[in-house]
Amino acid sequence: MSRIAIKDASFPAPFASKLEYNSPVHGNWNIVHTGMQVPESIQIYVCAENCMRGVVLTAAEMNASDRFSYVIVEQKDVLYSNLDDLTIEGVTDVLNKRGDHPKAVLLFTVCLHHFLGSDLKYIYRKLEERFPDICFIRCYMDPIMQKHSLTPDQKLRKAMYDMLPVCEAEEKSVSVFGSDFALNESSDIKRLLKRYGYTVRELPACNTWQELLEMSKGRLFINCYPAGKYGMEAQARRLGREHLYMPGSFSYEEIERQLKQLTDMLGLPELTKDELAHECAICEEKLTEARNLIQETPIVLDYLYHPRPLGLAKLLLTHGFRVKAVYLDSISPEEKEEFFWLKEHAPELELIATILPKMRILPRGSGEEVLAIGQKAAYFSRSRHFVNLVQGEGLYGFDGIRRTAELMMDAYQNEKNTEKLVGQKGWGCECCL
Repeated sequence: MSRIAIKDASFPAPFASKLEYNSPVHGNWNIVHTGMQVPESIQIYVCAENCMRGVVLTAAEMNASDRFSYVIVEQKDVLYSNLDDLTIEGVTDVLNKRGDHPKAVLLFTVCLHHFLGSDLKYIYRKLEERFPDICFIRCYMDPIMQKHSLTPDQKLRKAMYDMLPVCEAEEKSVSVFGSDFALNESSDIKRLLKRYGYTVRELPACNTWQELLEMSKGRLFINCYPAGKYGMEAQARRLGREHLYMPGSFSYEEIERQLKQLTDMLGLPELTKDELAHECAICEEKLTEARNLIQETPIVLDYLYHPRPLGLAKLLLTHGFRVKAVYLDSISPEEKEEFFWLKEHAPELELIATILPKMRILPRGSGEEVLAIGQKAAYFSRSRHFVNLVQGEGLYGFDGIRRTAELMMDAYQNEKNTEKLVGQKGWGCECCL
């Protein structure tokens, strides 16, 4: 079963876990895209040729082939060689052949290193002895761990900050960790912090290695993207910083709670009731404007647009929009409350899988024109009116709600070439497709 009414769905897994289908929707970022954010760095992958194809293509599509190298592991190497030595000598050869030494190397070890019991500490120690001027960042491309431990993506979003030095905190400085996109300048967090003269540092805005190192100066560490939470917490513990998880939300009450946590932690004045009422009022105006334009047009949305798809569905339903379906494969524990609210108040809302093999052959679209929020929703519904944005790009708080409404109105009024756009890997990256 690839679709189910939410009234009949189970939490947190509405669909059985089995063989998976990868749709031709590639706007989400992978580990190559994310790792390329580290300035003045290169990536080196040590793996078999069949696994290399995707990551090589990603680097090429980003016009970043000059920052990407690899060491191929062949069958004879597994049978007759020592993978530890192969990794050390292969990486050494890559670095010796380069005309420069990068500030950092993101070295990706793979499933084979697990299978063969490689001594990763030994590998990194030897490389650091040979190249003391290079920071070697411990990265993994081991999808065998995907469903049983931290994912390669989560581990990478920690490793990218492992080089941050221990230092004194700056009193008026905050560092935002773990997202592929910088917060919008109009986001609630940035507006609030800049009101009180705070410097906000984020990796996506860093242009040099030194700027990245200065992120350790933050008095408070913040994370807004779920996949980066583990890494932010780990760095806060290591560097002795307070930290705050502020995931993007479509709930006025949750946004207010998070902003209060932020002001309390920094010792800043709380937003007044009038200020909060004003923020909500502007959101209501934008949502009303969007509802008056879109009217009864069916809406479908997906988890790729934002990590809180059920929260968005609830927001839209409570403001008179006709939400027909949500494309997702599992439900985040953070959306448990929204799931049961929708189960009671919108029992016929459909949940539709995106990775079940049946989705490869089932007809796409129903013949009815819909407004899609997210690339997967657009692809599976065959909509040419869709909001083209991934992973909650820069959205946060009341401003994120308003921007979503604006993007919906723009999508309703303007067609897009869906097939061309959703096939481009890494939405927001430089891409030569």
